[in-house]
Amino acid sequence: MTDSKRRRGLMAASALLGGVLVLSACSGDGSKASASEGEAGESQAQVDEAAAKKTSEAQIKITPADGSDNASINNAAAVTVSKGTLTSVDMTTADGTAVSGEISADKKSWKPTGQLERSTTYKIAAEANDSKGRTAHENASFTTVSPANSFIGNFTPEDGSTVGVGMPVSINFDKAITNKADVQKGITVSSSSGQEVVGHWFNANRLDFRPEDYWTGGSTVTLKLNLDGVQGASGVYGVQQKTVTFKIGRNQVSIVDAKTKTMKITQDGKTVKTIPISAGSPENTTYEGQMVISEKFKETRMNGATVGFTDDDGKGEYDIKDVPHAMRLSTSGTFIHGNYWGAKSVFGSVNTSHGCVGLSDTKGANDPNTEAAWFYNNSIIGDVVVVQNTGDKTIAPDNGLNGWNLDWAAWKAGSAA
Repeated sequence: MTDSKRRRGLMAASALLGGVLVLSACSGDGSKASASEGEAGESQAQVDEAAAKKTSEAQIKITPADGSDNASINNAAAVTVSKGTLTSVDMTTADGTAVSGEISADKKSWKPTGQLERSTTYKIAAEANDSKGRTAHENASFTTVSPANSFIGNFTPEDGSTVGVGMPVSINFDKAITNKADVQKGITVSSSSGQEVVGHWFNANRLDFRPEDYWTGGSTVTLKLNLDGVQGASGVYGVQQKTVTFKIGRNQVSIVDAKTKTMKITQDGKTVKTIPISAGSPENTTYEGQMVISEKFKETRMNGATVGFTDDDGKGEYDIKDVPHAMRLSTSGTFIHGNYWGAKSVFGSVNTSHGCVGLSDTKGANDPNTEAAWFYNNSIIGDVVVVQNTGDKTIAPDNGLNGWNLDWAAWKAGSAA
């Protein structure tokens, strides 16, 4: 055999043996790897099983969801648990101020005890135990709706008040409402008398409610605002959830006749007193129509410049700093009030005012025996004053709380419901 043949034979044998060795090595490593993987799998299963035995079954849910914004200030914040009971809930503002809350008697839920603030970030940390005493934890953070993205309605009359039969429920919104139908559906006004009550939009910000005729004396009226989450305009949502009740007092309607220069006061349909008055002069006549007393002031300042009555120098034609027993009848400045500066002889005989209705009075508003003092003391917010025979136009229904100057068909036509 030549050297070259010998070398080729040795190389082939070496390759064969090498192949066998390599093959054996691969087979042997594979068997060991399979055993290790099996042991690892068995070990992981044991770890998982052990972990499961230590994990609480209690499932905590926090609303709003973590990271939410534009959350309600009324009903959004809440914590509930299933398969367990709550042991603690801590709610704080972003700066750490604690928010009071209460866990329910069955320890299944929690909620704040008061209304939240707008445009505020809150954090909630909750703990609960399952039936085996194992503890679960949950955390969330959310931000309430901002003033820019919410609206509120400022309403009158006040909760718990007693008002006259002419007092409408008047709501003035701090944002223009474009979605009037949904907003109006979120507001209900009802009377214990059973009278039908309808809303009327004067503009995008004002919504009043009244029945066809004056409220029934002695009845109770309930206003419910369920506006939380109601979209009033694009990107603007309501935040109010409130119930208000007020009572209607005796039926008092006073009729001012500028021609006879008298005012007849009726209660429950009966005349109880007739008072001499002085209405607006022929140059400054008083509005006609049904007007509702919206404010009362024992004394107030009246400056003609604020309502357009000025001299050549731009100053008010009058500026009386202590007008006694004044009661507002319109937003534009119509009052029924005491007058101590005019001669007593004008009342009942001459119309001399700048458009108000004047009653005889004394300076200081401390004499209870004057006609003005009697009327002031026997009148309440919401009483009706009907002005007749002045020669002026009927007051605009939205000038004050004077929607009674619209007939029922026109009033209902302004409803969006």
